[in-house]
Amino acid sequence: MKKEFLSLKSSCLILFAAFSCNVLSQNFDYQAPVDAYGNPDINGIWQALGTAHWDLETHESRVGPIWELGAIGAIPGGVGVVEGDEIPYTADGFQKKLENQENWLGLDPVVRCYMPGIPRANYMPYPFQIFQTNISILFAYQFASASRNVFMNRPDYEAQILTVMGHNLGHWEGQSLVITTTDQYDWTWFDHSGNHHSEALTVTEKFTPVGSNTLWYEAEIDDPEVYTRPWKISMPLYRRLERDMRLVEFKCQEFSEEIIYGHLRQSEESAAALKEIRENIQSN
Repeated sequence: MKKEFLSLKSSCLILFAAFSCNVLSQNFDYQAPVDAYGNPDINGIWQALGTAHWDLETHESRVGPIWELGAIGAIPGGVGVVEGDEIPYTADGFQKKLENQENWLGLDPVVRCYMPGIPRANYMPYPFQIFQTNISILFAYQFASASRNVFMNRPDYEAQILTVMGHNLGHWEGQSLVITTTDQYDWTWFDHSGNHHSEALTVTEKFTPVGSNTLWYEAEIDDPEVYTRPWKISMPLYRRLERDMRLVEFKCQEFSEEIIYGHLRQSEESAAALKEIRENIQSN
């Protein structure tokens, strides 16, 4: 079984590499239309396809968390988006990843409707919208109504506090929007498979238009406390072209209240005992 998986993984990597090279060689000479400030215009609603939100690395299909859902609840296999297809963890970092993966349904922050952090917000299975000006670029994400503001004219601006979506400084390099994100809390993950980071994380992203409806997304991830070296992910992002496309509000807090606070609910026995105590106090 292991040999079969390795063979499948190798085949998938070859196909993915061929596809990636084809995209890069054919489309990186594309010149995007410009906005009112002369910068490449990447305004619009975008979404990733694929299985990176389940696992950044190449992975087999596996049973989902709710087996009663059968096939529709299963986790699909997929080709990885990591350059080299392996995240270079330290020994301790890899051990924590395994522990996270073992109990991902109970530990994954997005299960509790927490904002996903960067870069995860960009390849979750939900659309996001980009609004750009010459001084800032706003990313509005459908999941959990998360957002982040990228400062385009304040290269020396330092973060005042840690945040979930990080401190975002951007600039243009030719056709590419480059964003450096720091100062994220360490409890955000990169996927459902427990891939994680520390507060020392720096993410350097590139959004490059390679067609009128396609962005090529790259992110270099650097965290010396968790990884032995920096590593990269890359994938296409596609423009949503529906006639009346918009972000639909998805405030998921109400769907996760039971997970977060259910243990605080009184049992029927405790409620009855408390009622009896109150009645005794009132009668006396």
